[in-house]
Amino acid sequence: MHILDRNFRGNWRSYLVQSLLAVVALLVILYFLDVLTHAAIVAALGASAFIIFAMPRSVTAQPRNVIGGHIMGLIAGSICYFALLYPPLGLSVKSLYILAAALSVGLAILLMVITDTEHPPAAGTALGIVAYGWSLWTVLFVLIFAVALSLARFLLRPWLRELV
Repeated sequence: MHILDRNFRGNWRSYLVQSLLAVVALLVILYFLDVLTHAAIVAALGASAFIIFAMPRSVTAQPRNVIGGHIMGLIAGSICYFALLYPPLGLSVKSLYILAAALSVGLAILLMVITDTEHPPAAGTALGIVAYGWSLWTVLFVLIFAVALSLARFLLRPWLRELV
């Protein structure tokens, strides 16, 4: 049994640099989004940063998956959020939010799978849209950040190593 990854000793610089790149990415997220009111979206984008910088050659790190997955998450979250504006009779507000939040994740999964844009953190984007409310600023930020992460992966690809 070992505590440290066996590849760490020979690639410690890659581990350090790629982890620092993830820090920079999260600094941007945390600077522009209020952590407390957008916790699920911050967590989703943080998980995307992990995939990009720790597993850059993974299928889920490809731009189609990162950008497309978050688009599907935004669509699913938006559909479920706006469905809350016209609630069916007989459901309490709490029950309605719980149902919409759960449905947003399920719908995001379905949309990602049928469009071949699987990116697990994007399910958190859908949940965040329902839990914290829809805003154009949040939608644009998620899209811009997904594109920026994909661009960073593309530009840094020759130097990024698989850490997982």
